[in-house]
Amino acid sequence: MAPSIRLSPAARSLFDEPLAIAVQGLGPRQQVTLRTSLRDETGELFQASARYQADDDGQLDLARCPALPGGSFSGLEPMGLLWALQPQKPFWRLVKRDVQSPFLLQLEVLEGHGERPGRLLAQAQHERAFLRDGVRRVPVREGRIRATLFLPPGSGPFPGIIDLYGTGGGLPEYRACLLANHGFAVLALAFYSYEDLPKGMKEFHLEYFEEAVNYMLQHTQVKGPGIGLLGHSKGGDLCISMASFLKGITATALINGSVANVGAVLRYKDITIPPLGINPKRIKVGKSGIADIIDVLNNPLEGPDQQSFIPLEKAECCFLFIVGQDDHNWKSEFFAVEGSKRLQAHGKEKPEIVCYPGAGHYIEPPFFPMCAASMHLLFGKPVMWGGEPKAHCEAQIDAWQQIQDFFRKHLTGKPSGTSSKL
Repeated sequence: MAPSIRLSPAARSLFDEPLAIAVQGLGPRQQVTLRTSLRDETGELFQASARYQADDDGQLDLARCPALPGGSFSGLEPMGLLWALQPQKPFWRLVKRDVQSPFLLQLEVLEGHGERPGRLLAQAQHERAFLRDGVRRVPVREGRIRATLFLPPGSGPFPGIIDLYGTGGGLPEYRACLLANHGFAVLALAFYSYEDLPKGMKEFHLEYFEEAVNYMLQHTQVKGPGIGLLGHSKGGDLCISMASFLKGITATALINGSVANVGAVLRYKDITIPPLGINPKRIKVGKSGIADIIDVLNNPLEGPDQQSFIPLEKAECCFLFIVGQDDHNWKSEFFAVEGSKRLQAHGKEKPEIVCYPGAGHYIEPPFFPMCAASMHLLFGKPVMWGGEPKAHCEAQIDAWQQIQDFFRKHLTGKPSGTSSKL
């Protein structure tokens, strides 16, 4: 019989779900190369490949068969063909702009292990979707709020979360959408460089974010009495500021966030928090031309920079810090530890800190390929984000579960591990 690719789920899966890949109909111990390709919405191509040898029966199951050296990865990696995808264009990061359409994954089985691909033996297509059936996507334009609300299937109410990204601006929806698939009402909130919001990162007014919090607290589909916040990078310190000054926040999760205000002045009523100082002379540029900016920020524990430290001891919520220990954007672990010290010094509950060795700055939902370096909007040049692909992938899978467990525990009162359907 001719070789064929067997996928489970067969035609379509959610992006954060595992995909089982197998090939049948090969010759006994036949050597083949498996290749995956995916184009993002701008048309940029991402590819990965791995070298395999079929078993004595001509079967090849990626859950049981290790990849041989010479491809994008080696060893037993059932999802390697997805997490190892790399852009053909340098410094390009895989993001999903329109969550209503899936990514189309192409899989090919090629003969042999040569440097040049051999004859095509089999091919298949698979959709990696972002919206589970029944999840509602609701654009929100109320008052000043520019956002998208994702509501799970069913009558609700659901535990509510506001989701913030970092200095990229705009309105990324993919993390909020994937989280809503798991039973949360999630508001993806834009805060600059989107529609009529400010174009640049000069100053932020917490009143804008307060409007978003109140919108969620008053929504009939959002279960009270409080909501959760999820922020990555600059979105992390904005979430800490929200938790410190605004009412109605029960749980705050940060992915490689800062406990100091970074990049822009923050104002709320008569309070002003200046941005943490930077010293561009501390940028290190290697032979590759990629900048390492890990030492650029000043220390928020010293001198006038102490004014940038966000008074998180004012917060009436629980905190979770997700830390990539190879984050080269800034010292995420230092920030988490200092935040923990500050909370405990003021008699507050010790936050959960989950550290991942080998994980870089962009800890995304599971199976997004690691982005080692890309353009930084504020520095105007490619910077390294850190991370080692396999360890980073494993961190993303675990962190995703940790974040859901944390919010379930604090927003529903259910211990982790219990299904919301019970």
